Amino acid sequence: MLTKSYNVVSVMSGTSLDGIDLLYAKFLFFGQLQFEILDFETVKYPRIWYEKLKTLTQYSKDELKTIDDEYSVYLAEKISEFIIKRDIRDIDFVASHGHTALHNPEDGYTCQIGNQQILADKIGKKVICDFRVQDVNLGGQGAPLVPIGDKLLFSEYDFCVNLGGFANISFDKNRERIAFDICPVNIVLNYFVSSIGIEYDDKGKISKSGLINSELLKNLNALPFYNLNPPKSLGLEWVQQEVMPLIERFDIKTKDLLRTFVEHAAIQISKYLDNPNSKVLITGGGAYNLFLIERIKALSEAEIIIPDKAIIEYKEALIFGLLGVLKDRNEINCLKSVTGAKKDHSSGVIFHPKINV
Repeated sequence: MLTKSYNVVSVMSGTSLDGIDLLYAKFLFFGQLQFEILDFETVKYPRIWYEKLKTLTQYSKDELKTIDDEYSVYLAEKISEFIIKRDIRDIDFVASHGHTALHNPEDGYTCQIGNQQILADKIGKKVICDFRVQDVNLGGQGAPLVPIGDKLLFSEYDFCVNLGGFANISFDKNRERIAFDICPVNIVLNYFVSSIGIEYDDKGKISKSGLINSELLKNLNALPFYNLNPPKSLGLEWVQQEVMPLIERFDIKTKDLLRTFVEHAAIQISKYLDNPNSKVLITGGGAYNLFLIERIKALSEAEIIIPDKAIIEYKEALIFGLLGVLKDRNEINCLKSVTGAKKDHSSGVIFHPKINV
């Protein structure tokens, strides 16, 4: 008989490089699936790791393997510190997303660093991780993986939109869950505000002070990705190859660049929120960009709902914990309707700590 409750430490590191999200939650399988968030913390990356993770696509395979080993040790240390500091004693397993280094599903390849046996050995707990590779091997995009959690944990909303490094959306259509990446958000905004010595545009104040460059906006909206049908996903490589060269052709002030890109993101996101009777859950760091939210509201007719801090900042970590639970139960945690894989499947790798390591 399957266990009906699980206490899980789940770990998420996204492309916006905000830090490592650590979450302790309980999942209950009594009738309807329920969850309770018990504790959470974000560990900021030190400068050395921030710089490495920002440039992962530039390393050779051998260099990337070394970084993977080092990052796995670093991640294990931070998870262990979280468990000790928060005095967490009841843990069924740790569920970890790792950090995306390379993502090119069209070529059948995706790589997340920090998904190694080292984690289980260093933490001394069972670890469930590496959720994307199997899906790509089955012909899928390997992303997004969060939508099954949207469906099972947040079914009261018509749309779930996450504003992280990239904006992504999930919703039900014809009794299937549909989800895809919409456009870059914080991965671009944070990059350009870093050029003026700050980490992020607080509440979108700098963006709001700028002016739209109509030619740049037109070029951004014309990027071919936006005409592709889902399933589709975005990665750092695409931003570096398609978006950055386009932006850098324009010699404009940072505040005008930010204002233009916020408008671009709001236009792309609001395209899918055209039902005035729908409820939209907005999460991710971009939910704090009040100007971006203002522009999305102005361009869409749906009811935009911003939840509490725990859900805004830790929904993805929470759902990767759920993916771990479903994997542990050998139940479907990856939907072909979302990723384009050949079949629904139970994705992830399970590591047990080795004795005497």
